[in-house]
Amino acid sequence: MPFFLRGHRSGRIAGLLFLALLATVSASSQDRADCRAFRSAILHSPVRYCVYLPASYSAADAKAKKYPVLYLLHGLGGNEQAMALDGEWTGLQDLRRENKVGEFLVVAPDGWDTFYINSRDGKTPYGDFFLREFITFVERTYRVQTERAARGITGFSMGGYGALRVAFAHPELFGSVSAHSGALMREPPQGVSAVASSGNPAAQLLANVFGNPIDRNFWELNSPFVLARKNPQLLRKMKIYFDCGTEDSYGFYRGASELHEALDSLKIPHEFHLYPGGHSISYLLAHRGASFEFHWREFNSAK
Repeated sequence: MPFFLRGHRSGRIAGLLFLALLATVSASSQDRADCRAFRSAILHSPVRYCVYLPASYSAADAKAKKYPVLYLLHGLGGNEQAMALDGEWTGLQDLRRENKVGEFLVVAPDGWDTFYINSRDGKTPYGDFFLREFITFVERTYRVQTERAARGITGFSMGGYGALRVAFAHPELFGSVSAHSGALMREPPQGVSAVASSGNPAAQLLANVFGNPIDRNFWELNSPFVLARKNPQLLRKMKIYFDCGTEDSYGFYRGASELHEALDSLKIPHEFHLYPGGHSISYLLAHRGASFEFHWREFNSAK
């Protein structure tokens, strides 16, 4: 579904579908999802998350084994179960059966509608939660490697923006980053200064995060374009991949192309592609395998 118009799923229906999928997956491959809630002191709220575990994680002879970890950030309207419900998990399992990728954990938090940053009004400091609480919690609770090269981050749409923003702001933490159809805009969208009465849901969502009217300084503080200029030396040591559809209904192919040009001008190595397709789950599934393989190459080379 589209970036801003992808409606929130019914929790009951999604939960039933998810449980059915888990039962099928567990019976066939022994991969499993560990889905729980983490009580955040920073957000003063529980945050749902799923950790997608490879088959060997629970094996008796692997109790001391530690795994690379890929943080997966969903798009707007999704949740921590999106990887399973949208088909990304099935795709990852297919790649493993084909020996195109090895075993790593995928960790998917519920990102709400935060764009994975602290909101301008300070009421929802999601970025602080993710960096200061959630990563620490994951590394304390699950057997994951803590080296930079064994920690990657990826996302779709809102999550693509979030992945690039988090990685570019903290290149000391992540060895690899990828984004599909990332919500990349060099400049704030025009005409959203009166969002409260505009009847424009997209503008209202942006205002909830970036200010009403949008705060230009705050926008740039969180801009992957600006962050790339601040951290070029460290970003040259990071593996970077992103793609977008040439028929993306929100025009994010323009922002992706501009980011490609900006990284080129800074001599920051990266992999960038424009492919035919729109802003949809079908586009994501057509290209998600490329980013899973991309991250696995970095994880594998860091062994």
